[in-house]
Amino acid sequence: MNASKVWFTDLRTRPGHNLLDKTEALMRAAGVTDIDFKDKFVALKLHLGEPGNLAYIRPNYVARVVKLVRELGGKPFLTDCNTLYSGGRSNAVDHLQSAQENGFNRIAVGADVIIADGLKGTDYREVPIHLKRCETAKIGTAIADADIIVSLTHFKGHEQAGFGGTLKNLGMGSGSRGGKMQMHSESKPRIDVVKCTACGTCVRSCPQAAIGWNAERKAAIDYTKCVGCGQCVAVCMYGAAHPVFQGTNDVLNEKIAEYAYAVLHGKPAFHVSFIMNVSPKCDCWGHNDAAIVPDIGIAASFDPVALDQACVDLVNKAVANQGSVLADVHFEQGDKFTHVHPETHWESQVAHAEETGLGARQYELVAVE
Repeated sequence: MNASKVWFTDLRTRPGHNLLDKTEALMRAAGVTDIDFKDKFVALKLHLGEPGNLAYIRPNYVARVVKLVRELGGKPFLTDCNTLYSGGRSNAVDHLQSAQENGFNRIAVGADVIIADGLKGTDYREVPIHLKRCETAKIGTAIADADIIVSLTHFKGHEQAGFGGTLKNLGMGSGSRGGKMQMHSESKPRIDVVKCTACGTCVRSCPQAAIGWNAERKAAIDYTKCVGCGQCVAVCMYGAAHPVFQGTNDVLNEKIAEYAYAVLHGKPAFHVSFIMNVSPKCDCWGHNDAAIVPDIGIAASFDPVALDQACVDLVNKAVANQGSVLADVHFEQGDKFTHVHPETHWESQVAHAEETGLGARQYELVAVE
């Protein structure tokens, strides 16, 4: 496979050419204007930031991308899907509040936020993909229905995937709550009878009529009917219905790649990665630890695989921050992400994405002033 181009700009500025100008110049140089945006619904897929975490993309950058997409004739909206775990983004009401507090609102960025999988994470399109790990993917409806995908990614480490880049932003981030369960879990959900309040929401919501009552009037799953859709996990407000996490991180990474394939297949797409505040863990935590390397720059590409590979390489070439977790684990040289998360194998994600035809790991890095 031929090498893909990844365009890169550092964070040096001059009067009249600030970082927002550099972001737009990068996107134009990378060819974003080749996409026909005229009257198209454009999903700007990004992480809206868990409350308490300050490492997410600054809204100022997103505002410049919104402005550019509008100038090109598109109809941009900001979007993400609800989380599987409890927190500030597990339902659309809390998720929108979190987005507002973090600066992702019409006043700051010039576009509205649409939570792609709806109020409780149950609004999705089942996209057939017929790949190694997934026959179908449960993609949030607003993302599945968008005409064009523009991903805006905060590049960082990740405690299960090794790193969180464009593929994870698109794959895990675009999965509905049931889709996230499918990626994280190799088995069907379970009911914690201690937490079950017998409210009946899961019974009424199960599309397979697989949930009923046991002798103690607690919810019980009939596994001869259960298909593992995760609907009960999505609607339970008490944490009684929960996934059982099994399988290796490699399986998770391959599913993430396949979900990214489901999001992008057959659609124009463009990707930007902000290699700043490279925290060791995901933005889904309610805090962010010290960055493991100094801020590096911004990269963009039509190829999400090449973009992730380039970002990994740039981080691994950078000097380690001695005030970070890398000092705690006595890092001297080598792969920073594997050193921080030794149980992970990040290469399985980009390798499988390449196998599915999403892109190439070989790339040419093109500098943009």
